[in-house]
Amino acid sequence: MSRLDSAIRRLEAQRACLDQACAAIDRRPGPVLELGLGNGRTYDHLRERLTDPDRWPIYVFERKVAAHPDCIPPDDRLYLGDFHDTLPRAAEDFRGQVVLVHADMGSGDEAANARLAAFVSQALAPALAPGGLVLSDQVLRLPGAERRPLPDGVAEGRYHLYRALEQ
Repeated sequence: MSRLDSAIRRLEAQRACLDQACAAIDRRPGPVLELGLGNGRTYDHLRERLTDPDRWPIYVFERKVAAHPDCIPPDDRLYLGDFHDTLPRAAEDFRGQVVLVHADMGSGDEAANARLAAFVSQALAPALAPGGLVLSDQVLRLPGAERRPLPDGVAEGRYHLYRALEQ
């Protein structure tokens, strides 16, 4: 498969997972976390799907903002810096409240991806509301969460979906 075809499939999978997750939290207000802003495509997609920022405030985590100007969150919704510094603080701020997390944080370095996924799994878990959803491009091992089926048409391993257990 060409790199272009692979990118298209990844983006289609990402959109299908985001759409399914947004529909699933339709009646559950709470904070939404976007781990990795990149150029802002998925942040913009979340804003379109979750149209009421009072019900679903979207908080973005990014080391250095380089997104399209229309896709940059307000300063009070941006955690700027390394995940190792920002995510533990946010997990404490949002303890037990987060209804949706989208983590698009992979790089071409598999070892670095595994280390970051392990850190994010532990740091993120306390922030999740019971039944909260996590979408990730990386395999996570979230304490107190279970893997969930992917939307139809999304190949296993292309994306990962987790749900925090009810307490």
